[in-house]
Amino acid sequence: MGLIHKDTFVCLDCETTGLDPETDKIIEVAAKAFTFENTFDSFETLVDPGCPISEASMAIHHITDEMVQGKPKIQEALPLLLKVVDKCIVIGHGIQLDIAFLYKAAKQFQIPSVLPTLITIDTLRLARLYGESPTNSLEKLREHFNIASEGAHRAMNDVVVNIEVFKHLASHFKTTEQLLERLKRPIALRVMPLGKHKGRPFAEIPLEYLLWAANKDFDQDLLFSIRSELSRRKKGTQFSQASNPFSSL
Repeated sequence: MGLIHKDTFVCLDCETTGLDPETDKIIEVAAKAFTFENTFDSFETLVDPGCPISEASMAIHHITDEMVQGKPKIQEALPLLLKVVDKCIVIGHGIQLDIAFLYKAAKQFQIPSVLPTLITIDTLRLARLYGESPTNSLEKLREHFNIASEGAHRAMNDVVVNIEVFKHLASHFKTTEQLLERLKRPIALRVMPLGKHKGRPFAEIPLEYLLWAANKDFDQDLLFSIRSELSRRKKGTQFSQASNPFSSL
C-alpha cells in the first residue's frame, strides 16, 4: 500500500434472496479490480440459488427465477470470483454483508478462500465520515456526486457506481494507510439511521429509547453515536432531558 491514487482495489457486490447469510442465497456476483486511473480484471455472473426468489427480493434487483435458471451454482462461480479478488483491498457498500455471504458459501462447499483475512473498506462508513450527502445509500451518493446512472439495481451496475463513489469519498486521503487508520475509529453519525426515530438528530431522541438502543447489536458507528449522546446528557448538558426520560416524547 502507498499513495491511494496508485493502489489497486477490488469493488465487490452480491445480489441475494434476502439479508441473512445463514438462510438466504446469492443470486448474482460482480467484482472489478481498479485504480483511480484504470479498471482491470472483472467478473460477473447470475447464480442459480437452488430455491425460489421472493417477490420482495425481485422488487429490488429485478432478477427472476427464469433469469437464474441454468446459471452456475455458487460453488462454480465463487472460485472465479476469488481470482479477481485475490489479496487486494476490497471495497463495497456495506461490504461486510457481501463478505459474510461469500464466506458462508466458501465454508459450505469447502472452497479455500482468503475472505476472512481480506482488508476491506466500507463506502457506507466513508460516506458517514464525509457527512455531506443527505442520505448514505449508494443511489443517493450517486446523485450527490453527479455520477451517471448504470440502470437497474444489479451487481455490476452497483460495482461501477460504487467505484466512482469511492473515488470521491477517498480523494482527500493521501495514502490508503491513512484511510484505513481513520476507519479503525468509530464515526459519529449526525442522525439516527434506522428505527422509529430514523432521521432525527440524536439530541432529539428520547432518553429511554437511547438506553434501549445502546445495548443492541448495532454497528460500531451507531453504538458510538448513541453512547456519546448518553454520555453528553449524563454530564448535564441537557439536565432536564436527562432527568426526565419522557421530556422528549
